[in-house]
Amino acid sequence: MAIRAEIPSCTVDEAPDKMYTTLAETGCLVVSGMASSAELDAVKSELDPYLQAAKVDQDDAEDFYPGHTRRVIALMHRSPTLCKLMTHPTTEHLGDRHLLENCVKWQLNVTAALQIGPGARDQILHREEDLYPYWTPPRPNLILACMWAISEFTVTNGGTQIVPGSHLWEADRSAEPEEIVRAEMPPGSVLFWLGGTLHGGGANVTRDDWRYGVIFTYTLGWLRTEENQHLSIPIAEALALPEKTRTRLGFDMDHNGRGLGFYDPRILAPR
Repeated sequence: MAIRAEIPSCTVDEAPDKMYTTLAETGCLVVSGMASSAELDAVKSELDPYLQAAKVDQDDAEDFYPGHTRRVIALMHRSPTLCKLMTHPTTEHLGDRHLLENCVKWQLNVTAALQIGPGARDQILHREEDLYPYWTPPRPNLILACMWAISEFTVTNGGTQIVPGSHLWEADRSAEPEEIVRAEMPPGSVLFWLGGTLHGGGANVTRDDWRYGVIFTYTLGWLRTEENQHLSIPIAEALALPEKTRTRLGFDMDHNGRGLGFYDPRILAPR
């Protein structure tokens, strides 16, 4: 009899190196206690005007993104709380472990707030690293991804689909139904997965429960990002952020001592 796949889990006070060992083996990990109730309330307050204004499309089976979902991007400008959580110490450690073997700086790739509503279908399973098709799976370490649970994630309300172990598969292997797990986690938890792990948004089969999550993905500092962070936040706002945050947003230069991303700082200096 086949053993049912599972997503490993731990609390935020677990040893970070142990977290990464599990993440590297399984391709996914749920870490609980990453955000406080006050932080979650702040995120909701900051993003509510944008989510309420977001268009909710009907579903088209041909679309990569399922319908019945609200989506908002540019979160570093729209949510000061998420701008701080983006560099959470646990994420920083896991990002260093996973990405620094292939770069000297890594950066924020994508941000999005997602409210999956009743009637939303399963998203097609995909890999975050499919953004870079120049390598074939299994690829080198290119991306670390995470989904913050702003509301509870359940099997029925759109909990993220994950295929543990699929980061080690060859490109032509497809997931069997029993290999797909739907993330269940309380608010304040974070689901981490590697760029090569098959995943997708889950179907919401409830009558009135909107699943609310925030996705951050991170990539190597010398790769072009999927979301252009330099256009998603005003330059003056970015320059006022802490140095680590600016680095994650790609507002620095001298990657590996070769000047990648160089600019004249005098242009940005206060006058």
